[in-house]
Amino acid sequence: MLKKGFLLAGVLLFALGTLTGCGGNGQGEGNGQLSGTLTVVGSTAMQPLVDEAGNAFTAKNPGVQVNVQGGGSGAGFSAVMNDTADIGNSDVFAEEKEKIDPNQVVDHKVFVVGIAPVVHPDIGVGDVTRQQLIDIFTGKIKNWKELGGKDQPIVLVNRPASSGTRAAFTKYGLNENQEFRGEGGIEEESSGTVRKIVSETPGAIGYLAFSYVDDSVRALKVDGVEPTNENVYTNQWKIWAYEHMYTHKNGKNKELEEAFIQYIQSDEVQNGLVKKLGYIPISEMKVERDVEGKVTPIQS
Repeated sequence: MLKKGFLLAGVLLFALGTLTGCGGNGQGEGNGQLSGTLTVVGSTAMQPLVDEAGNAFTAKNPGVQVNVQGGGSGAGFSAVMNDTADIGNSDVFAEEKEKIDPNQVVDHKVFVVGIAPVVHPDIGVGDVTRQQLIDIFTGKIKNWKELGGKDQPIVLVNRPASSGTRAAFTKYGLNENQEFRGEGGIEEESSGTVRKIVSETPGAIGYLAFSYVDDSVRALKVDGVEPTNENVYTNQWKIWAYEHMYTHKNGKNKELEEAFIQYIQSDEVQNGLVKKLGYIPISEMKVERDVEGKVTPIQS
């Protein structure tokens, strides 16, 4: 009987050790058991955070390599649907993208980003109305002197049509799908390049996620409201979007996908990197927005 008791105890301890050694806790607190390559493609607005989170995740899980690429939200969706990426980063809902079947992808909201119109620092304008913003981007206002600024032609700096930042700015900043027009327009593939062009081009205006705004450009107020995280919380600043990580419902790399997304959603990242890099944890929001753009208070 004594030998049988020792044998049973040994089996139980072995089983416990085996279970403990598998999987990790779902938040990237790895024990070296996860391995493989995870490819993440899409939104450049999200890219700085996902890059850093990927490095931290690999530090916790040395057997995992996280490859992060930009290209815009459209590229993220296409890569997931074509099985050339595991995760597609997007600033918009799948329902808002043409040629994407929302039933084939799984949405994971990971944080919120505010988006601001940004200008060259020397234009002499710091506040515009919503209608003036629309008129600038649809070519009706062509010179900053029309808004009390310098006698300087307006140069539009846009993202391509595939950009989720552009889609969100159009929907929430320009009151639904106003067409971008105007002479002298420039189109750039990434948020970082938009910032560089706006900062170096007299008369330039573009739009950036708050996380990209620095002293090289000036963020405009709209209707007297400052583009700050605190104003996004309550929808006083209306130009904001959820940041999504989409996976294919039949994805072949589910263990790594789920582990990395759970790590992004963990308190460590939400209260660390998300805040540090100028993004907004979803837990800070006092309102929520559906795919149609309807905003409602979050019930506490």
